[in-house]
Amino acid sequence: MMTRQLSTPQIFVALIVVFLLLTPASPFPTGSISTTTPAAAAGIIEIAELLAHPEQYDHQDVMVTGKVMNVQLATNRQGQPAYGFLLQDQAGTLKVVSLGQLEVHEGDQVIVEGVFSRFRQVGRTIVYNEIKALSVKPLTRLNPDFVG
Repeated sequence: MMTRQLSTPQIFVALIVVFLLLTPASPFPTGSISTTTPAAAAGIIEIAELLAHPEQYDHQDVMVTGKVMNVQLATNRQGQPAYGFLLQDQAGTLKVVSLGQLEVHEGDQVIVEGVFSRFRQVGRTIVYNEIKALSVKPLTRLNPDFVG
């Protein structure tokens, strides 16, 4: 039997597909997002802080900024659009996954709000440092919620 090694982008796409297959049509309860989310009230967390203390933020609402890299688009079983990408800054990289249309592009600086997981198991694979995004917005747009 012949086996072949998967590249990092292929593994990332496979994880997104598995995420979409295992996630219900609406992973976030309707009406659960208010104009001021807990993450917005707490402020922006540095990627370095999440990576240094993942247990402290596990299953918590977070808000982080970084550069969009390795964008992957997909569709779930219900035909809904979904996406995943790597969020990168000088300190490190997180994975971001979500349902919906991605409104940013490769290389954009963005702000991501969502629920952080230090790890989750998908079959035999463990996915580390992932955010299930509620919101992904480019930093180039001025948002009144962030103007103080």
